[in-house]
Amino acid sequence: MHAPGIWGILVVAVVVILLFGRGKISGMMGEVASGIKAFQKGMKDDDKPVERVTTTAAAPVGEPEKKDV
Repeated sequence: MHAPGIWGILVVAVVVILLFGRGKISGMMGEVASGIKAFQKGMKDDDKPVERVTTTAAAPVGEPEKKDV
């Protein structure tokens, strides 16, 4: 098989523009760009060290312990 020439690419581009319209294509490209930005932000967040939060168990609420005097 051979690679498509300039005329083949132009015909495909015209058909795509006719099917989707200019506004739809620009909207889709905007959504793709925002998805890429969100992915890159998520990858940057993975590089940061994770802060571990530890909690200590609270003493059970009830009667106080009896002490021998």
